[in-house]
Amino acid sequence: MIYINSKTKILKYHIISTILVCITRTLLHFLFEWTNENILIAAFSAINESVWEHLKLVFFPMLLTSILGYFLIGKSLQRFFCSRLKGILTSIIFIIIFFYTYTGIIGTNYAILDIRSFFIAVILGEFLSYKNMTSNKKCNKRSSLIILTILTFLFIIFTYLTPHINLFEDPITNEYGFFNLR
Repeated sequence: MIYINSKTKILKYHIISTILVCITRTLLHFLFEWTNENILIAAFSAINESVWEHLKLVFFPMLLTSILGYFLIGKSLQRFFCSRLKGILTSIIFIIIFFYTYTGIIGTNYAILDIRSFFIAVILGEFLSYKNMTSNKKCNKRSSLIILTILTFLFIIFTYLTPHINLFEDPITNEYGFFNLR
């Protein structure tokens, strides 16, 4: 059972995480350009305007706050990584569904909607993570860590070895991934 004091700590962590994710996302959106298209920075920052690259802007900041959170509160919580994984996946899935739904209906995308959907996705993901972390649901820490590791590798690998499907296509240049930038 999680006590009131623990719930307060968990809530504070999620509020701080939400703020840090939003700030870090903004920095990562421009970091690749600011570093003169550094090949290492490309792994975790947006290199173009594709949906995939924007998913990196939610994944890596949430992964970072998950790692930091583990050392702050997570060591004593069995469901920490399961909860964080559910929150990250919720944010990613929301962005994908929202983007393709509204652009399918309207026929184009608008930056303001994309930015707002990011903030909504982060809030939803952090809220779900909080709810799961403070519940009595069982989870498998090992499986969660394996999935987070696989996702990390996929985000990095697909930056450089990019599938030629719509999710990865830059709508401005019609190019895919890091090596098409050269």
